[in-house]
Amino acid sequence: MESGYVTTPFGRRPMSLGMLASQQLAETIEPGMKRSKWKLFRAICEARPALGVTDRALTVLDALLTFYPDDEISEEKGLIVFPSNAQLSLRARGMTPATLRRHLAVLVEAGLILRKDSPNGKRYARRDRAGAIGEAFGFSVAPLLARAVEIENLAAQAIADRELLRATRERLTVCRRDISKLISTAIDEVVPGDWEQMTMMFRDLVARIPRVASVEALASLLDEMGLLRDEAVNLLERHIKREKIDANESQIERHKHNSNPDSIYELEPSFETKQGETAVANNDGMAEPPEVRRLKPPKPFAGPAGKMPDAAAAVAGHGLKSFPLGLVLQACPAILDYGPGGAIGNWRDLMSAAVVVRSMLGVSPSAYEEACAGMGPENAATVIACILERGGHINSPGGYLRDLTRRTERGEFAIGPMLMALVRANGGVRRHAG
Repeated sequence: MESGYVTTPFGRRPMSLGMLASQQLAETIEPGMKRSKWKLFRAICEARPALGVTDRALTVLDALLTFYPDDEISEEKGLIVFPSNAQLSLRARGMTPATLRRHLAVLVEAGLILRKDSPNGKRYARRDRAGAIGEAFGFSVAPLLARAVEIENLAAQAIADRELLRATRERLTVCRRDISKLISTAIDEVVPGDWEQMTMMFRDLVARIPRVASVEALASLLDEMGLLRDEAVNLLERHIKREKIDANESQIERHKHNSNPDSIYELEPSFETKQGETAVANNDGMAEPPEVRRLKPPKPFAGPAGKMPDAAAAVAGHGLKSFPLGLVLQACPAILDYGPGGAIGNWRDLMSAAVVVRSMLGVSPSAYEEACAGMGPENAATVIACILERGGHINSPGGYLRDLTRRTERGEFAIGPMLMALVRANGGVRRHAG
């Protein structure tokens, strides 16, 4: 293409700034640059949505490229093709002239081809005496060569997005299957739990899956379904562990000698308030209320790096799974205001805030201690945060907490659905934990 050459369309077709920009871009082809026309065409097909062209327009582009004499597009071999409308229509699967003109205009507007019209609007080439083409009028494929790198990058991104969408759809399908069969198993085996509510939540999630979904929409649904699946697995595993414990207890019952048969917390640290007990300083020099101090596991249970071994964790929380702190704070942002310094950075901060909120809500110390014994300290603090978030919807927070504790001990309560409902109610609003 001649440097600095500007061509305007023939007849009534107007000139546009887009056409001028495409002509300027076509002049920036690097010397010696070459591309296989068919590989480049496949890249255009992959990047079609990003380029803003239709499939019928690509049919016309395919027909145009068949008139290019070589497999590789390069400046040395010329960049103009000049087929007649009749020949172009034949190679475009018999497309009518009006439709052909419309899709040619789409390709021009998308910046994939340029018009180089002759004085009379005809497409032809002037040849010298040796038969070589001196000047040609028709359609220039120079923009394809100038935008080759851009088109290839767009194609690679489109392929990556498509693979991610496929993988997300597959994971969602597997998760749907898992939840459906886990719920069916629980109902068939008469496993304790609110399986009716879980079924309703599952159906609601399935109904929200759009027919044409983006990766972001599917990923959000997959997170919620994953949480529901974890809850189902958690309830079933707790039921299996409880059956094993009941079986073991029935075998060794005659060997047990318990001076206090009504107590079920033999292996737990005492939760009763001792006379004269006051707040003591923690490692940071901050005073901790007795309730917070009693929530911490005793030192004999501490494992490597200060973590509680699995056996001790099962005793402390009755096998009830605790959820990530970030998820709890996303579902219950109101609890953040009651943390030390108005922020919550770890579970200790959340449990300290829960003690303050417990008193504010009118929940008795004994009800909260029973919840800690039945659910585990982290889960009890999580439930307090949920009760605070629900505000005026709960008439008696103390009675509600005791009811949830009893349902937990029977294996009929799961925290996951409560958290999911609050996350949706808050519209996914996130606040910094600290």
